[in-house]
Amino acid sequence: MRRALVGVLPAVAAAALALVPLIAPVLVHDEHPPVLRNGAGWRTTWAPAPSSLGSRLVEPPADAAWLAFGTVPAPPGARGRVVAQALLDLHALTRPNGAVAAGPDGPWAYAWPRDSAFVAAAYAVTGHQDDALQVLGFLGRVQRSDGGFEARYLLDGSGPPDDRPRQSDGAGWVLWSLDRLRAAQPDGVLPRQVQGLRDRSVAFVMAQTGAGTRLPEVSPDYWEVPERRVTLGTAAPLAAGLEAAARMYAAERDDRRAAEVARAARRLRALIRSQFGPDYQRHGGTGGLDAGVTMLMPPFALVDDSAAERAWERYPVLALRTAGGLAPGVDWRQDGVSWTPETALVAYTAAASGQAPLAERWMAWLERHCTSWGSLPEKVLPDGSPAGPAPLAWTAALAVLTEGELATHRSDVVGWVPSAAPASVG
Repeated sequence: MRRALVGVLPAVAAAALALVPLIAPVLVHDEHPPVLRNGAGWRTTWAPAPSSLGSRLVEPPADAAWLAFGTVPAPPGARGRVVAQALLDLHALTRPNGAVAAGPDGPWAYAWPRDSAFVAAAYAVTGHQDDALQVLGFLGRVQRSDGGFEARYLLDGSGPPDDRPRQSDGAGWVLWSLDRLRAAQPDGVLPRQVQGLRDRSVAFVMAQTGAGTRLPEVSPDYWEVPERRVTLGTAAPLAAGLEAAARMYAAERDDRRAAEVARAARRLRALIRSQFGPDYQRHGGTGGLDAGVTMLMPPFALVDDSAAERAWERYPVLALRTAGGLAPGVDWRQDGVSWTPETALVAYTAAASGQAPLAERWMAWLERHCTSWGSLPEKVLPDGSPAGPAPLAWTAALAVLTEGELATHRSDVVGWVPSAAPASVG
């Protein structure tokens, strides 16, 4: 059962910034200083753009028809326009083969399993089931034989663009996304065409964690930097994935498999608590708090650990940046830049945890820092201007999902069916 959190600390504490150590990880594709990498016409200039004038002319009415086919889970007005634009941006970033570009520019024009999983979830909960299946189908085709994934893929599905190390969290996020799709089905059962993707992903997570008896192998996570120790951002998604898989098997009345996976999930949750708690920093007792703590909260997990709740409350205070958004972690470099995916993760988990006012506040911040054409950028500079690629698929998907959760608190969003809270199985 979802339960409201209490005692959330205000995310405005200038003094907290003085507590943040100066460490400067550098993303492979990061630029100094960050700039806004594309303009309002990105849809006509990036590689998969329509090539003919006729195709470009038919785009606006086709977009409107696609949007009307599903649901925009936001009230009328500025917020509704932002969410509608986020959905349209996701649609434009999704190729016919199901590959979702993380963004429209250069190093972002690849498909990350993590981003794609959130996009599929956003499609599923807004009534775009075919699009969700298309994205998940792409992931099924590029999935490795052991059930895991590369860090990212070329948009044609031919493989990874380089030798960047694999990222193990992808399998966990795919399982969580599949369960979002399952929950949106009339019969509550995962569509047969993606059950193989689920089973292979489960096999990978079970092998990585020894059925929940050990932490996974060291792997980069959403920070996109080399690691020497397992991060919370890798371990937590795998636990969420196992719990999601248990729900999927239970819905199919596969009680034996549901119980087996649920046992592994409980063991892994206990191990995460013992290895990362009570501080829940990036590497347990070191590394500073980061957005990995959001992955211990609804809708990714049941809230049954007060220490994890406190870590979630503290992260936005300590990671606050000049423009009012968040850094990926407290130990991220002190350049004043806010990152929208991590900010949106706090909004989403606040909404799913019953903290609607807190979620509304973070969503209002995202709304105020859109580009001039309404897309959500990757970063926000200290002066409040957008930077990086815009749109960013992960942020757009999280904005849609957050508004879906907030819709449960509004009476003016008709026909919206919220995602179910995580439930224990077995």
